[in-house]
Parts: sequence; structure tokens; C-alpha cells
Amino acid sequence: MSVKSKQVFVCQECGAVYAKWQGRCTACGEWNSVVEEVQTVSAGSSAGLGNLSSGSAPQPIAKVSLQEVARLNVGVEELNLVLGGGLVPGSLTLLGGEPGIGKSTILLQLALAVSQSHGRVLYVSGEESAPQVRMRAERLGALADELWLLTENNLQVILQQAESQNCRLLIVDSIQTVFLPELSSAPGSVAQVRQCGNELMKLAKERGVAVVLVGHVTKDGNLAGPRVLEHMVDTVLYFEGDRMANLRLLRAIKNRFGSTNELGVFEMTETGLHALSDPSAVFLTHRDQPVSGAAVGCVQQGARPVLLEIQALTSPTSFGNARRLASGFDYNRMLIIIAVLEKKVGLNLGNQDIYVNITGGLRVDDPAVDLAVAAAIASAYWERPLPADLVAMGEIGLTGELRPVSQPEQRFREAVRLGFDNVVAAPLKSGKAAAKKLDLKLYNAANLQIALSFMGLL
Repeated sequence: MSVKSKQVFVCQECGAVYAKWQGRCTACGEWNSVVEEVQTVSAGSSAGLGNLSSGSAPQPIAKVSLQEVARLNVGVEELNLVLGGGLVPGSLTLLGGEPGIGKSTILLQLALAVSQSHGRVLYVSGEESAPQVRMRAERLGALADELWLLTENNLQVILQQAESQNCRLLIVDSIQTVFLPELSSAPGSVAQVRQCGNELMKLAKERGVAVVLVGHVTKDGNLAGPRVLEHMVDTVLYFEGDRMANLRLLRAIKNRFGSTNELGVFEMTETGLHALSDPSAVFLTHRDQPVSGAAVGCVQQGARPVLLEIQALTSPTSFGNARRLASGFDYNRMLIIIAVLEKKVGLNLGNQDIYVNITGGLRVDDPAVDLAVAAAIASAYWERPLPADLVAMGEIGLTGELRPVSQPEQRFREAVRLGFDNVVAAPLKSGKAAAKKLDLKLYNAANLQIALSFMGLL
């Protein structure tokens, strides 16, 4: 079978293919993302037909055998929580995050725990030398007999070593630095990332090896490389946080083996990342005296409720148009809440600059914090502090009504555990019984105006 090669131009952002170079990709709209690549085509091969493996015959779904696969405990409870209970053998996981956020640190800790409990781990570094990785491992206390290190960029060598070492876990740091020699394109290109990801997926599925890939991110915060890589893997994790602070958050954007709503909270220290099992204590600000513009709300992160503080600041604008700014909260949602406060409560916010911030760097998309955001804005506007033992829960509609929150009993239990005695929430049949059982004082408010009066703001 003869092999032919042809020159094509491929967009490095979306993977669109062109016959000639152009400055802007017409598929995704990115500028200067189209580069020249050489594609190898086998003559006589059927276009569009993959290599069918032997025995890939259809069968009734009811006759498919179920095999309960024991997960690999990664030794870090917060990481186990986000993964859905641990790493699944034969799975492919992609970990993304900004440079310096701690991806290599958490993976070395993961490698140490798996090597001590389940068997050999092969850590492949394509960006750092062996002495550099050894220095970090020594600082983290991650020196173990079953943790092996390989500094290599050639994927063929990596696959050979992974098979010969018979490892339980393979970590590749990072997917943008490895390459296949038969492809003439540079490492990190769309063709290389796509093909290398496919080869690593074959290794994971055929050998039952858990594979974890590190992915770079673009300036917009998205994972670099072709989008097909995210569709190919089983789990996509994103590591985020402020590099100047110690708090780190781990989220699952995609997870075929668990929930995508869980949140892992870590603290970066000199000896590595330490899991914080009580995130509510991290996101709450403990003050001796109550201040205006601060309210406490509750979000549901998977199976775990988290209490957090919402801060708001209002100030008369010095310009014609008032400024609005939200950090950690949806900007358009904030505009809706401001409009309801103006129309239904009577606040004159048209000449006020309004700033809303979720403490701790957490991004919130649970509508249950709408009432807490509205209370923080009203408290800042009137300069009246809210009661220190009050939690606000409820979704605000355009007519000013409050909609009930989900899983109220779990939220109430978390509030009581942290010393909050009063909750203002939308009416819910099961809410009264749950509050009575927990000895919690519940104020049911049908609309925003009644809720603010319960808080002492009206």
C-alpha cells in the first residue's frame, strides 16, 4: 500500500482544514491561527472507514456483561470527591489550568498515593528535566519505589515504556509537548494533539491503565488544542485560583463516571496542596461587628452545601452612566436583580455604581443566592448591616416573587452547623418541617419586599 503526503493548512484553534493559507479562520473567526501541515494518506484505504476490531459485532444491550471496576483511591479526599470516588482503571482524564496554579504538584501527590496503594505509576515529564521533577517530589515527600519518572517527548517511547513497566497509572505532563514522529507537524499542533490523544486512549482502553493528561490553557482560559480532545477523554478537570493567594478550586467540567457539580477546595502550602474538607469555613468571613453590604447565602455543590459571603458596594456615580461590576457572579443576573430592586422595592439605583463580589474566588451559578445578592445590595444602599446569624436563600423572579430552593434540609443543616439561627427563604412545604427538626427559625417570604422587611431593611 503506497503512502502519499499532501500539504494542508489547519486552524490550530478549531481544526478546520483549508487548501491554502489565510489570515483568518472562517470557521471560528480566529486570526493568525492557520498553519501549514503535512498529512499522510494511505492509498487504497477507504475514506471514512476506521479499522474495525475483531469481534466488534452488535449484541442486545441487556446481554452486555457488567463488570464492577474497583476505583483507584487517589489519597486526597477532595480529589476523590470531584472524580466521583477515585480514578477508574482504563479511563482518560484531562487536567487543565493556568501556568503555576499547581497542576504538577497535585499530580505528583496523586502519583504518590496511587503508587503506595495500587502499584507502579509512570510520571512522564515533557517540560521539565528529571532533576527538576526530583526537587519538587522531594519537597512534597513524594519519593516512592513504585513511582517512576520518564523525561520524554516521543509518544512511541512513552507507550513502549508504559507497556513494559506494566503501570497502573500513566501521567503525561503535558499533552502539548509530546509528538508522534510520523507526523511532520510541530508538537502542540491540532494534528499532533488529536493523534497523541487517540493513541493514549487506545492504551487506556486496551490495557486498563488510568491515564491522566495535563493540558495547557489559552489566554481566554479555555483548554488549548482541538475541541475533539475534550470530547475524547472521559473526564475533564479544571484547576483554578489566584496564584497570589493560597486557595485552589478543582472542578469537573465533564465526568462520565460521576457528577460535574462537585467542588474540591485546596490550600497551597510549602509542602504541597492540602485538602480543605470544610469549604464553608473558608468562604465565610468572621467579623466581630456586622457591616453593611455583606450577606450570607448558600449554594449546592453536588451533594455538599456551601455557605458563602456575598459583598456589595454602592456609590453615587461620577459619570453619566452608572457602572456595574460582578466578580464570581453572573453579570446579567446581577442586572436583573438590580432592576427588580428598583421596580418592586423602590430603590433608586440608577445613579449608583454597584459592585458585587463572591468572597474566596468562587464562581456561583446557583440561583438560590439571588436573595443574598439582593440583600447585600440593599444593605449597602441603605448602609444598614444585616443580622450576623441570618442566611438568605431564594431565587428572584422578574415579578419580585421568591422561588424555593432545592434540597432545603441539607442547606438548613449546614447553616445550623456553622452557628446560624435564622433563615429567610421562599415558602416550601418541606421547609417548615426541616427547620423545626433542626430548631432553626425560618421566615417564609413570598416576594422580595417581604424578605427584606424580615431582614430589617424595610
